[in-house]
Amino acid sequence: MKTVAVIAVSLLFSGVLAGCGTASRAIQEKSESGRMDVFAEVKNDGAIPPGLSELTIRANIKTHIEGYYILESKKSPHGKQKYPFLINIDGQAARWDVDGAEDIKPVYDTDGKTSRDPEAGEGLNYMLEKKVRLSAGKHTMFFGLPGDKYFTEVGISLKEGETTTLVFKPIYRTKRIPSRIPTFLKGIYRYEVFLNGELLPK
Repeated sequence: MKTVAVIAVSLLFSGVLAGCGTASRAIQEKSESGRMDVFAEVKNDGAIPPGLSELTIRANIKTHIEGYYILESKKSPHGKQKYPFLINIDGQAARWDVDGAEDIKPVYDTDGKTSRDPEAGEGLNYMLEKKVRLSAGKHTMFFGLPGDKYFTEVGISLKEGETTTLVFKPIYRTKRIPSRIPTFLKGIYRYEVFLNGELLPK
């Protein structure tokens, strides 16, 4: 039985490494721009030129403070001053290193029970908000977290002259049974993506 258990753990660990390797390769590939004419970042409000659309991209991730996990790699961006976000739209890539802000939320509710807020506790919150302009029509967006070897892709359709908001909402991993409460301390599990408030299919 012990041998079977060891084999099972080895297979599971190999699967995790394979998944991380796949994500790392995808992120590395999408970090390089094959085009430079897809979108342009804008920092000021103004009239949207003919044929174009405006897209506001919002995302966040909360991480534990630096040193929370003793064995964590020093290269990890968790708890550091900046955290990297990567996007690639139709072959054009952009990486934004976002400043972290101290974020402390109550671990317990007013009735003394453990908070079910996935971001309860002490950590750093990294909030990304960027605005870009690109042609109206259909586009494919790659969203990645290089520091966590995570990515997802979504298809979006934009209308000429309109401003659209794309929000990536973090879903964190859960604590061990029996609580099954998601917490940022366990790291990112996936993101839910909302286009103008409407949840996009997985």
